[in-house]
Amino acid sequence: MGSNTVHLLVVDAHPGARPLPAYSHKAELRLAEILDDGAIDDAGVARLAAQVADAERAAEDKGAEEVLAFATSAVREAANAEEVLARVAEGTGIKLQVLSGEDEARLTFLAARRWFGWSAGRLLVLDIGGGSLEVAYGIDEQPDAAVSLPLGAGRLTASSLQGDPPDPEDIRALRKHVRAEIARTVAEFSRLGAPDHVVGTSKTFRQLARITGAAASREGLYVQRTLGRQALEEWVPRLASMTVEERAALPGVSAGRARQLLAGALVAEGAMDLFGVEELEICPWALREGVILRRLDAMGLPVRA
Repeated sequence: MGSNTVHLLVVDAHPGARPLPAYSHKAELRLAEILDDGAIDDAGVARLAAQVADAERAAEDKGAEEVLAFATSAVREAANAEEVLARVAEGTGIKLQVLSGEDEARLTFLAARRWFGWSAGRLLVLDIGGGSLEVAYGIDEQPDAAVSLPLGAGRLTASSLQGDPPDPEDIRALRKHVRAEIARTVAEFSRLGAPDHVVGTSKTFRQLARITGAAASREGLYVQRTLGRQALEEWVPRLASMTVEERAALPGVSAGRARQLLAGALVAEGAMDLFGVEELEICPWALREGVILRRLDAMGLPVRA
């Protein structure tokens, strides 16, 4: 249950084997954009519960033996989080586990480490969600440093970019805010040394990589996809001048995420600049896979990509 979507991923998995996706379903809720004075309103809670129930039925239809249900920043930071969790549990029987921001960063890092392996050396992993930005760094499977910042693309769009296209002064103010937030964390990571490999996960990074020239998803999971800072910097002013409809027409950009793409680009550009990243590689695995991998580790042997 993310800040943008409720996403069901059914996998064929057992200890010692790579989890194989068997079925995927998602529904867009954009909870980060519909908070009412910091709370999820009644309509939002009802929609969330309905989508959880749909996901549960789909999992049963696909023969799932176990359901791992978890929620991220939009639920975690909602003023009425306890009420939301109680209503979802009452209406569906599903008890959502709420992940902390650091948990999100650590589980995403685990997924990236398993995908790229030990040969990737020291990893710096960046993940832009709907509600938060996660940053993690390390040489092992558990990061040496992990932080979560309130810089999600959905959150920032709702709070700061109302126009279509947005007002240039609003964009400038958001850019300043994003960079100030990221800059507070840079020293914590810099003292650990330069990374050997920088990784970007999440839909936002995949879409930004696609519009800057990366391969389309239809070309396969194992095609290398990268995002360069120079190309991104050239695209940010173009995205700023576009309407939502124009962004949705770009390759790889979904209609539901088009409105958030500019805010996501500002966060990606700021993170890459302040962390001194010239290029990062897109990782197909992210938080959901990290949760699955952690569960498999608890059952038996660790799993590699």
